Amino acid sequence: MINTSPKVSVIVPVYNVEKYLAKCLGSLVNQTLQAIEILVVNDGSTDDSERIIRDYAQKFPEKIKAFNKENGGLSDARNFGIDQSTGEYIGFVDSDDYVTEKMFEEMLNLALIHQAEIVICNIQKVDEYGNTIQRLTQIPNMPEKIDLRNNFSVFSDLSYFACNKLFKKDLFSSKRFKRGVHFEDIQLIPQLLLKCETLAQTQNFHYQYLERTNSISKTHTEKGLDILSAVEDVEFFFKSSKYAEKEKELKNFQILEGVYSYLAYLAFVKNESVFYRMSHQLEVFMKIRNINFKDILFYSRFDKNYLLYLPLKKKIFYLLFFTGQKKLIRKLI
Repeated sequence: MINTSPKVSVIVPVYNVEKYLAKCLGSLVNQTLQAIEILVVNDGSTDDSERIIRDYAQKFPEKIKAFNKENGGLSDARNFGIDQSTGEYIGFVDSDDYVTEKMFEEMLNLALIHQAEIVICNIQKVDEYGNTIQRLTQIPNMPEKIDLRNNFSVFSDLSYFACNKLFKKDLFSSKRFKRGVHFEDIQLIPQLLLKCETLAQTQNFHYQYLERTNSISKTHTEKGLDILSAVEDVEFFFKSSKYAEKEKELKNFQILEGVYSYLAYLAFVKNESVFYRMSHQLEVFMKIRNINFKDILFYSRFDKNYLLYLPLKKKIFYLLFFTGQKKLIRKLI
């Protein structure tokens, strides 16, 4: 029997992940969805990743398409995969993560049933032994089919990860991940959502996000300023979108991504001079957008006060920042 289902293209950028890659690719070649192509883009790896990719491509030639390119970063590798894809829908999986075997079958079915341009699933953070660390529900208290015009609060509530979503390929017709920046998901995914009319979601925790033991101690630098630049790019596109009149949701997006996400990054900046420079840029960002302490204090996400539900240490950090007590913050971090 000929398979007439729309094809899903799953793009996997790879850079020096020999320890985790087999588990990632194994979860993809064992998908229950048959109409799938897995585009594995080796972005100039210097470890054993290329051999692992080659082995899987030889074993599963009908599913895996392997590519080698010079190192250009995550955005460049994803864009390369988009250009090579032949599916009607596109998904992204980071090469140190893995997914459940039914992820893409269920998400494609939801896209087709509801004519949704983006489908979203929940995320489960796991450690290197497969133990669950945290479960991240993406859109609670919303139906399976979401009409964006009537539920536009989603725009400012949603977490903008690329990897727990299935996208209609048409959304990328004039859009690509921005090269040479960090936080490229915050920059692009909201712009794709602004092109949509219908979303769909499953409450299943299909995406398994690996929290590496060495990732928590990473040095945070001025690259965090790219968060503010990403928000600026979204603001520019928002003004010409079909939802341009939804100013309240835009402001909530600015607060969530431009303030809270930025502060979550700033909390790990150890260099004092960098910390103060980045703090000043946030103050400028807030002043230009007329975001004040009251806006921050009463910001709600999923109809709940956001500050109230934060962990205690984050709550203290944020309150100290908003009340101008940066010297105390330096002691805290």
